Order: sequence, then C-alpha cells, then structure tokens
Amino acid sequence: MKIIDLHCDVLMKMLHNPAISFADSDLLSVNYKQLEGTNSRLQYFAIYVSEHIHPSIRYEAVLKMISIFYRNILSMPKMKLIQSVKDYQKLSDDEIGAVLALEGCDAIQDDIGRLATLKQLGVSSVGLTWNYANVFADGSLECRNAGLSIKGRQLAQWLKRHRLTLDVSHLSEAGFWDCVQIGGKLFASHSNCRSICDHPRNLYDNQITELINHNGLIGLTFVPKFVTKDRQATINQLLHHIDHIAALGGIEHIGFGSDFDGTEEYVGGLHTYSCYNALIEEMMKHYTFAQVEGFLYKNYERFLLNKPN
Repeated sequence: MKIIDLHCDVLMKMLHNPAISFADSDLLSVNYKQLEGTNSRLQYFAIYVSEHIHPSIRYEAVLKMISIFYRNILSMPKMKLIQSVKDYQKLSDDEIGAVLALEGCDAIQDDIGRLATLKQLGVSSVGLTWNYANVFADGSLECRNAGLSIKGRQLAQWLKRHRLTLDVSHLSEAGFWDCVQIGGKLFASHSNCRSICDHPRNLYDNQITELINHNGLIGLTFVPKFVTKDRQATINQLLHHIDHIAALGGIEHIGFGSDFDGTEEYVGGLHTYSCYNALIEEMMKHYTFAQVEGFLYKNYERFLLNKPN
C-alpha cells in the first residue's frame, strides 16, 4: 500500500545539523532510503522555525530550510515537488511527492507579501501559528484562547483566495472556528482526539465533526503525549483515535501526520518511517483492506479533489 504522511520535521533537523544526509542518515526518522523502501507516495516537510531563533532572522531561517529542501531532498532521484492536484496526478508509480508546509507564520511577521514569496518558492500548506501567539492568532497553548486578529483574518482569506491549504493543528480553539467561518481548504496535519487524550493540541469532537462536514482531513500523529496519558503509548492506543473519528462519521477523513523528527519520544514500535509497516500490520487486524488504504492515502486523495465549503 502507498503511504502519505502529512507532517515531519526533517528540515528543522537538517537546518540545525548541516552534516545530516537526507539520503540515508540514521539521525533522521524520515530519510530517502526509508521513504523509497516503505512505499511512500507523498511526504509533507514542515518549515518550523524554533522560538529560540531570534525573530529578526526567522525569515532567513525559513529561506535556508527551503534551500535545504531543494538541494538535499528534491535532488533525490524519485522526489518530486507537489504544489497542486495536477502535480499529484502527474506522479508516476515509482515517484515520491514532497510538499512544503509552513508551520506557523511568526517568521513572516506581519508581511503577507512574504507569504506570496514563499508560495512562489513552493509552499502550498500553511499553519498560522505554532503553539503560542503571534500577530495573526493565538496558538493552542496560549491560555487566553483568542481567535484570529484582523491580520490573521486577512491571511486566512489570502490563503483561501490563492487556494493554499490551511493547517489548523496548532491553532487555538477560537482560531479554529474563525478559520471555519472564513472557509477554504482546511485540514489538521497532526492532531488527535481530545476526548481520548485531553491535550490542548488535540481536537474536540465538534471540531472533528466540523472538519468532516467541511470535506477536511485529520492526520493522526504518533507523538505519545497526544495519544495517551499513560507513560507508554502503543499502536493499539493510536487505533482508538481512528475508532473515535470513525464513530463520528469520519472514516473517510482520517490520515496520518507522524511528526517524525519533531519528537524525541515515540509510540511503541513507531520510531522511524519504516515502522509504518508495523502500523499497517496492526490495522489489518481491525479494519478492512479498503479502510486501511483510505487511512494511508486514499482519504488524502479524496481530500485533494473535494471542493472546500
């Protein structure tokens, strides 16, 4: 089965350690060797600028990560940049798509023109915030839970107008509902169910239901603290999140956004991309072949083709 993963932090690791080789480095949970060997169809590469990087050079850091993406990832023989439905449909069977995704807009400050530049450079998915507040909105860990600012509304409208995907995974709850009201193509690249694991980064049932009604997608993540409050997270506990979304009517709206290379803790048996095989093996015990295909890639293909509300 083909695999589509909606979130990894390879670019952040390679920015901080230029000696890392994307080809086959054991320092990466996602590398080219594993993507090729584990039947990857498409991988999202997050552009995440650490809050420890001074605000004055964050945009420069974004440009450096884009350069890394072109020099070290797209230079691999089978990797192809994907910016549109047409790009995805042109992928041959042996090629692997790569999507550039901006995780938080802190780096562009209040200049939407910078986002237009990033779009020209290949960015096609955007999250307004990381965990905390910026000029556009509050993040999911900001205790005041404010929604989008005037600038944030302008940015969300710009994304809708230019047909970029808006990622709500790190947004505050109020910000989520503001984005729903504005509309456009919405998804959560790496979030789980809050009713199962009560973490601010997870989604309430009404948010999940709204994404379903909005023709959106929920990428379940492998970060243990978003899976369970237990000390050790298991694959079966991750499957509980699948069951819950399915019970809400969302079986055709489930995907995966591993967050590989963005965490130092792992669900048991899921520590590198090649471990997707273990996840597939476990899912096949509980779901039909067609359902597992859906979770891995077909639900994403449906999401691509669906018109947003």
